[in-house]
Amino acid sequence: YSSGVMTAIKDGEYTATIYKLVRKITFFMLSRAALSLLGFCYYHIQDFTNAAECYEQLTHLHPEVEEYKMYYAQSLYKAGAYPDATKASFVLDNPSSHTKMVKLQACIKYCEEDYSAAKSLLEQLPQDDPDYVYNMGCLLYQDGKYEEACKKFMSAMQVLGYVPALSYNIALTYYSLKNYAQALKYIGEIIERGIREHPELSVGMTTEGIDVHSVGNTLVLHQTALIEAFNLKAAIEYQLKNLKGAQEALTDMPPRSEEELDPVTLHNQALVNMDTKPSEGFEKLAFLLQQPSFPSVTFGNLLLLYCKHEYFDLAADVLAENAHLTYKFLSPYMYEFLDALLTCQTAPEEVQKTKLQPTLSVPSCSDDLTPHPCSLIGWPSLRYIVVLMSQAKIYWNRENFQMVEKIFRKSVEVCNEDDTWRLNVAHVLFMQNKYKEAIGFYEPIVKKHYDNILNVSAVVLANLCVSYIMTSQNEEAEELMRKIEKEEEQISYDDPDKKVFHLCIVNLVIGTLYCAKGNYDFGISRVIKSLEPYNKKLGTDTWFYAKRCFLSLLENMSKHMVMLRDAVVQECIQFLEHCEVYGKEVPAIIEQPLEEVRIHIGKNTVTYEARLLKALFYDVIGWNK
Repeated sequence: YSSGVMTAIKDGEYTATIYKLVRKITFFMLSRAALSLLGFCYYHIQDFTNAAECYEQLTHLHPEVEEYKMYYAQSLYKAGAYPDATKASFVLDNPSSHTKMVKLQACIKYCEEDYSAAKSLLEQLPQDDPDYVYNMGCLLYQDGKYEEACKKFMSAMQVLGYVPALSYNIALTYYSLKNYAQALKYIGEIIERGIREHPELSVGMTTEGIDVHSVGNTLVLHQTALIEAFNLKAAIEYQLKNLKGAQEALTDMPPRSEEELDPVTLHNQALVNMDTKPSEGFEKLAFLLQQPSFPSVTFGNLLLLYCKHEYFDLAADVLAENAHLTYKFLSPYMYEFLDALLTCQTAPEEVQKTKLQPTLSVPSCSDDLTPHPCSLIGWPSLRYIVVLMSQAKIYWNRENFQMVEKIFRKSVEVCNEDDTWRLNVAHVLFMQNKYKEAIGFYEPIVKKHYDNILNVSAVVLANLCVSYIMTSQNEEAEELMRKIEKEEEQISYDDPDKKVFHLCIVNLVIGTLYCAKGNYDFGISRVIKSLEPYNKKLGTDTWFYAKRCFLSLLENMSKHMVMLRDAVVQECIQFLEHCEVYGKEVPAIIEQPLEEVRIHIGKNTVTYEARLLKALFYDVIGWNK
């Protein structure tokens, strides 16, 4: 029996060994060997609470064995029970254990964020001890001295050789210095070694679409530093605005079930998938906030995301219920910004006068919103531009575009190189029919991505085309549309099943323009042709633009302000019938993720709305069908 247990441990089958040992302890005897092996296996699968219980029993049964006391204190530390771990470490009174005790106590103080105490303990160690150099590097990093920290980590690596966690820390210092190329170099080494030395961890299998079992939170996984490396890689891709790369970095990491995920990975998954899975993202962030410990940026990010999705009531509730977290996790400037956004919902005039004023002398908020030592993906730091846009939005919502333009003109010297500022200036000029001026702001953004034109928002391309048309620059509009069409054709060739909507939306916006000018014959025909073929072009966004034109047409026909030729009427009816056929699986609107009252699933389809529009057409033109 003992031979079978040792073979299982040798093969890394810790969970199976636990079952064997528990059965032996239950049905036979509580042997020292069995209990020791049980604690060993629990430790290797990262179940530190149960490991601590085993070693606690062993310290009572065999107080003369110093190793059990050390393992007990270390298991408590790993389990996050820092006060108990500190208490247990003081029992290590053997001179041979003094150095280990000091190192453990320093680690505990570091995790408790008592950095001065951690430094005092480390200074009791010999300065040529690699652990002293390594841990002093951690303290320097925490103090923001990234270059000095990097030198310490490099020195430790020269003595210790390759250690994944040490290599990760070097990558982290380069990341904090914004030297992403060097950071990715060390991350690549960690990942390459992990794949080569531990193929059983199934790195990259999930991204490839291969269904693999969870590898669990084993000690081997922890020692490879793969989870930390992939999280840091995701943070770098996120900072470089490569959202797809960030998502792939998180799916490339060794597969684990959701309940096995560490808080950092859970937080990062929530953020990178927020656009496609907002409900899950909010759920994960709210869950983390209820845990005894959570990533420091969770609180701020949850509040910002609530505000972004206009769940201001929920943001206010979270802020009120967690007042004790405000001073710990939000800078004064961040708190004032959030307070202004929430106050804006009830008293925008007050906010405009007193609270939401952009300034260039505010302290940096990077500590609140950028990735932390545990590779957290965060929001960009609150800058002048963020507050400026929030201020402008107050007037934008009131359709006071002249005031928005005035606000932007005041900030031209500071923000004229910022793409976000330029884009919003273009939008506000476009809304005031200042097409020539709008072109001056839209064109640089489009030309910047001209070789990959589909990376530009479809609405930006559409607005630029409309501006060209309205300023009699039809050739430029046609050239831009040919460029879009060429890139879409290439994508259709490479991936026939992929839906691309850029050219469709451009044509829809142009069609909408003609409808707005009263030329429904041409405008409606343009809208209809833009959605062909329907199986590729009919989507939630494209249907939104199309149905607005049809509703506008029906309203004017019912008021006898527009007379439509029979051929165009017949074309409209046929178009709506096609939408009935191809719109069964297409949502008519994208509902907000946290809405309590949902639209009936049968009514939230393009098919349902197309039938309603067709019935309205029959009613308006007097057809009894």
